[in-house]
Amino acid sequence: MKVILFGATGMVGQSVLRECLLDDGVEGVLAIGRSSTGLTHPKLRELVRKDLFDFATAGTDLRGYDACFFCLGVSSAGMSEADYTRVTFDLTLGWAKALARINPAMTFLYVSGAGTGGKAMWARVKGRTEEALLALFPSAYMVRLALLIPTHGEVSKTRWTRIAYAVLRPLLPLLRALAPGAVISTEELGRAMIRTARKGAPKRVLEMRDLRALGAK
Repeated sequence: MKVILFGATGMVGQSVLRECLLDDGVEGVLAIGRSSTGLTHPKLRELVRKDLFDFATAGTDLRGYDACFFCLGVSSAGMSEADYTRVTFDLTLGWAKALARINPAMTFLYVSGAGTGGKAMWARVKGRTEEALLALFPSAYMVRLALLIPTHGEVSKTRWTRIAYAVLRPLLPLLRALAPGAVISTEELGRAMIRTARKGAPKRVLEMRDLRALGAK
């Protein structure tokens, strides 16, 4: 299986990339982002683009991939709905449409969030994004992520998230014990996404309990 990975330098993307490089069934990974991962690996190829909205340059170099893991995402804090829509809906669908033309049989996994489809601004925008992706790809899965436990040194690029994890780190094992359906490790998440890309899943919208079951050893 050959995969395209967006957002490989973020916490979620780091975990997915690590599991892809460890998985013998993953033949190659093309990481697309604004900056390099800084990693060197025989399976890994990188495409660095300062302007990720430049969809017109998506061409034959993206052909022949079996799956896409779309792990790009930003916090909606302090953003208007128009700005958040641009970097969430418009960016995601721009790449998704380009990839659907090039690889129509591709499996597309989109990292969304628990609570998507609710009344909050971010939840409505994410909900529209999910609906559009499910309509675009016959094989698309929405990954509704809640609390992620970094198990191999994964670090968020967002300052406030790093601070929150530093404060909550001692409590994470307790949170997992008290609310197992709301917490997943980075290792489990990476395995869950790879298994879904390879074999599919019972549901197209994957909540945390679904992800934990798919990511179990």
